[in-house]
Amino acid sequence: MIVVTTNDLPGYRIVQHLGVARGISVRSRSVVGNIGASIQILFGGNITLYTKLAEQARQEAFDLLIAQGQRMGANAIICMRYDANEMAAAVTEVLAYGTAVVVEPL
Repeated sequence: MIVVTTNDLPGYRIVQHLGVARGISVRSRSVVGNIGASIQILFGGNITLYTKLAEQARQEAFDLLIAQGQRMGANAIICMRYDANEMAAAVTEVLAYGTAVVVEPL
């Protein structure tokens, strides 16, 4: 599966648009994770526990996006984007979305 953030795919021709594909991951921070992050906050800098959680959520949403695109019959996703929202205290939704298409080489 080819995934790009651009509106087109150089070297390929879009032969079919299949619609929006998406993958959603909803994650929460654990009490233990929050305590560890609180300690890191005291010292400043990168909060690695939250960075790891964010990356896991993005990767899961990306993997789900690709899976949905494949189920739709796509061999590429164009205009791929991420969005994230806090749904509740310590609960974050990460959405990966894009346009599922069928492409062929020029």
